[in-house]
Amino acid sequence: MKRNKRNWILAGWMVIFGSVSFFQTACAAEEKTEESRPNFLIIVADDLCWRDLGFEGNQDVKTPNLDKLRTESMLLEGMFDPASTCSPTRHALYTGLYPIRSGAYPNHTRLYDGTRSLFSELKDAGYRVALQNKEHVGPVASFPYQHIEGADDLSVTRSFLSRDAKQPWFLVYASNDPHSPWTRGTPADPDKIKIPPYLHDNPVTRKLLAKYYGEVGKFDSQVGNLLKLLEETQQAENTLVLFVSEQGSSFPYGGKWSLYDNGIHASALARWPGKIKPGSNSKALMQYVDVAPTFLEAAGIDPTKVDVKCPDAKGNTGFDGRSFLSILEGGDDQLRDYIFSQHTTIRMFGAIGPYPMRAVRDQRYKLIRNLAPELTFSIGGLHKSQPLISWKKNAEKQHDDALAARVDWLFHRPGAELYDLQEDPYETKNLAEQPEMAEIKERLQKELDQWMDQQGDKGMETEKEAKNRGPAGD
Repeated sequence: MKRNKRNWILAGWMVIFGSVSFFQTACAAEEKTEESRPNFLIIVADDLCWRDLGFEGNQDVKTPNLDKLRTESMLLEGMFDPASTCSPTRHALYTGLYPIRSGAYPNHTRLYDGTRSLFSELKDAGYRVALQNKEHVGPVASFPYQHIEGADDLSVTRSFLSRDAKQPWFLVYASNDPHSPWTRGTPADPDKIKIPPYLHDNPVTRKLLAKYYGEVGKFDSQVGNLLKLLEETQQAENTLVLFVSEQGSSFPYGGKWSLYDNGIHASALARWPGKIKPGSNSKALMQYVDVAPTFLEAAGIDPTKVDVKCPDAKGNTGFDGRSFLSILEGGDDQLRDYIFSQHTTIRMFGAIGPYPMRAVRDQRYKLIRNLAPELTFSIGGLHKSQPLISWKKNAEKQHDDALAARVDWLFHRPGAELYDLQEDPYETKNLAEQPEMAEIKERLQKELDQWMDQQGDKGMETEKEAKNRGPAGD
């Protein structure tokens, strides 16, 4: 009887101590979870075509730091922009929303009031948040970050990263390079570079391309300095780094202001030591809108329960984007069947009338819908600048009908463009009117219609409303 009583007493103490031990373990696990939340660094180029990088195969561009980052990262081969100008692209990257839904769809624009961003969500979750250099987003209430001036001086950046070792951080490093005019970096030799097949080869093109390549190199040096800073502050191991190339260069057919793959296909690298396999790659289709939910999930926040305070046309207030964390961690390689993109010319310098474009793409085919093919596509940065001016002169003086047709295409497009990206990666053969492509065209049209409907995109009516979407409501 005494032995049984003693055993009950011992058992009771074991339960008590066991409970204490469990409580301590639970608390320690919770504390470890808080302290081990990753930092986030997004590195954004400015007007960089995805093809103009060393690790993407361009041997004339010197990008040793990005080339090294590629060996340490997963190459996201299926990353796409939802727009083809800077401001809509950045708003989408930071909000997880497509531009028309968020209101930030022309260039030099802003979100609808009250819309939340990744900065908002992570700051509320205890992160300190900052953006360095180029902003191009608004309103301020939707982007509660500390702004760090300049792209080359990292002294304030170092202070931000090191402020509190126990608090995780989120930083966007938004360079102005290689946006024109190309005055920074060391130009390549104009006589030695290889001219891409989508450009006309003449001395003006060569001179400008060489200067542009030099500024790509300048951007690469910034990337190197930034990654070195992570090492020096001993934060590289717990930082998820994402590099994105933005929406293409301002050369004719260089991607900007169009929905061709030179623009909307982004080069993207993701590095997270211990989580992402170095040197790996994924072909999964994804978009900038998928970044915000991915980062939130990595921070331990369920992105499917986030209210972005900006309903779509169906009343949904969640992200347009989807988390691709499982892809980064090697557990999956499928996210989307289709990606979407749009472009509007209203509020652009030198624009003549509206010229809206919409696009849908799967792994192989792309459909572009030009909503006003009877109008002229004309903006200052592309149609009234070099090197296109020299191309027009060459076509006239040399009686080059093929070049003249390429120039004219930049001003006038048909209502529908359909491309087989596997057979025609530079999108030079429009298959929209080919009878054998009718089924593919119809399938893509249906997907595009559904997306436009979900976004509240009414085509020309939405295009004309872009004039009211300026940064200060002008």
